[in-house]
Amino acid sequence: MRIDSISPWLVKAEGTYWGEFLFVEVTTDEGVTGWGEITTTTHMANRAVVAMVRQLNDLLVGEDPSQIERIWHKIFRSFTYMGSRGASCHAISGIDIALWDIRGKVLGLPIYELLGGALRDNIPLYCHGNWTSLESMEQKINEVIESGHTAFKFDPFPHTAGESPSNDDYLDGKMSRAGERLAADMTARARKYAGPDIEILIDAHGRFNVPTAIRLCRTLEEAGDIDWFEEPVPPESYHALRQVREKVSAKIAVGERLHTRWDFVPILENELADFIMPDVTWTGGISELKKIATMAEAYYVPVSPHDASGPINVVAGAQVMMTVPNFYRLETSRHDLSLYNRFVQVPLDNTGGCLHLPDGPGLGIEMNMEFLRANALVGGVSR
Repeated sequence: MRIDSISPWLVKAEGTYWGEFLFVEVTTDEGVTGWGEITTTTHMANRAVVAMVRQLNDLLVGEDPSQIERIWHKIFRSFTYMGSRGASCHAISGIDIALWDIRGKVLGLPIYELLGGALRDNIPLYCHGNWTSLESMEQKINEVIESGHTAFKFDPFPHTAGESPSNDDYLDGKMSRAGERLAADMTARARKYAGPDIEILIDAHGRFNVPTAIRLCRTLEEAGDIDWFEEPVPPESYHALRQVREKVSAKIAVGERLHTRWDFVPILENELADFIMPDVTWTGGISELKKIATMAEAYYVPVSPHDASGPINVVAGAQVMMTVPNFYRLETSRHDLSLYNRFVQVPLDNTGGCLHLPDGPGLGIEMNMEFLRANALVGGVSR
């Protein structure tokens, strides 16, 4: 069997935070097809990766798709002179997931069986709060709890003009006292509505400088008994992260913007996080997520993958976590995953706050090609 083509599919995803999902289809000369996902945080980034994925046909067509590890390194080393992180790792991730999907289909086994077998029956989840106002908080939190989830995450910090206005911008890293009070109020309400037994996770989206992050974390610890403080500072400085970690009590979670096992080495060696959260579609795929989780196991650090974009993202992360002893929870963007149903032939089952993986081979899902073709912004063309 040989790789016949690699095709990016950029597909409209109306009603989701992302607005579009970026999938990768790998076809073979024997008719077995695998699917991966890349979906990045901006439309511009998606289109940049589309071009990269198309170009990889020149590198990979004719390769044996069962040689997953060799192909991973072949792609990775092709980009070392321009930087072997970022976009190149996103492209590797999508293709790696698709190759594992193909391997599972050829052998008639789900991916988790190829990685050593299941350690659990299902995958505990946490979801996003997704309320749009203080008035809607109580209703939305009740919906989360009634769905069976026992943990949720939200960003309580107002996005005010001139104050790091979006998740992806970094200006001066400050937050006004008024903004701090609003965040504390929202966090206190979240704890009141959720009660003492629900885990509340705070996402700072890497927006703050060191003194601001410390101040805000301490405020929210007092306001709402939070269970983790995620990405308190931008990901580029481990020194900044250490300063925050040493001066707050809340557990620290980082990792969605770290690429490959090499980026996680200093996090683990320097004890900079209580939880790590690699994203299977960004950090290097199924192969790399498994390696990162095994590294973290040696430090007794739990893994909680950032898997909150499209359906392949969630399922691929879950396939790996079925085999990981030090697994905490898998992220999803909503407690109701029905928005994914149009992309796949069989709906995902997340009843009881857990993802119940399908029994099929590979990823266990098949894409709805009719929907993909009807909604493709880019799709089905390899070059």
